[in-house]
Amino acid sequence: MSLLIEIVDLEQITVYDEIRLGDVVRMRKPHPCGNSEWEVVRLGADIGIRCCKCTRRVLLPRSQFTRQVKALVKRGQ
Repeated sequence: MSLLIEIVDLEQITVYDEIRLGDVVRMRKPHPCGNSEWEVVRLGADIGIRCCKCTRRVLLPRSQFTRQVKALVKRGQ
């Protein structure tokens, strides 16, 4: 029996590759209102997200957004 060991670069692993408008994502840290689900409302160098509970909008640099996303809850358009 042979075992195959694959070395994976952790920096290249992302939750999902293609960010779309309308995606609902779960972030690592909850918002002060207690919710951790956000809807993507703007794409570009910065990613705009809106809290699904209190509707607060936040702009995050793309690099920070990809680090802080924990899971994709619902796929947008």
